[in-house]
Amino acid sequence: MTGFPRAILDYWHEAFDGRRVDTEGDVTLTVVPTLSPRRPAMILEGQDGSTRAALTPELAEVIGIDAAGMMTVAGLRDRLTGAGVIFHDPDFLFYLAGDTASAADQSKALRQLTDADRAAFDAFQTEASEQDLEEAYVELDHWAVFGCFDGDRLVSAASALPWQNSRIADLGVLTLSDVRGKGYARAVVQAINRHSRQQGYEPQYRCQIDNHASVALAKACDLTLFGKWVVASDAS
Repeated sequence: MTGFPRAILDYWHEAFDGRRVDTEGDVTLTVVPTLSPRRPAMILEGQDGSTRAALTPELAEVIGIDAAGMMTVAGLRDRLTGAGVIFHDPDFLFYLAGDTASAADQSKALRQLTDADRAAFDAFQTEASEQDLEEAYVELDHWAVFGCFDGDRLVSAASALPWQNSRIADLGVLTLSDVRGKGYARAVVQAINRHSRQQGYEPQYRCQIDNHASVALAKACDLTLFGKWVVASDAS
């Protein structure tokens, strides 16, 4: 995949770096000893048409990967399902492909949040639904947090955390339902993207592939689709 920062390309190369297994087509299948047992399998379908899959050595032995002959992605999924492996719903992965991050709309009463904003943030979370809170995973004590206000009311926030000991900052965004579509989410995402870059991190935006509003937000923030990523739960 070209056009993406080296930190992104290096991270995903290392994530799938392991012993190669024979496959059919434009598919790379590796057995990766460093893969977390909590995520014993993962598949990344890139926008360039490539597909990468990785398994832990233990799971590769369970499904008899070396005795399977030339493996297709469909065949791999069938073997994993037969072994009791359950895949989570896939995520789209978005990154900034350019060298700079767009400036945020400063007309949105936007700023970085601190612990002094605790009361406003608590009120913000109280107004959000449990589902939105769980899906967004935006917290005031994260590595970086930005918020937009309507008067004294916090109406949108984005937070980020370093991703798996890399130079990637994984972000979440939450906007209260009654103010959506007014540009607040775009402002906080652009602000945290710019801040991440300034701190030497590449922002990572993940969302469910059927969350059309979130996909539209990513594109509005000049983020580029990198691929579709799916991970498995522990098969035990």
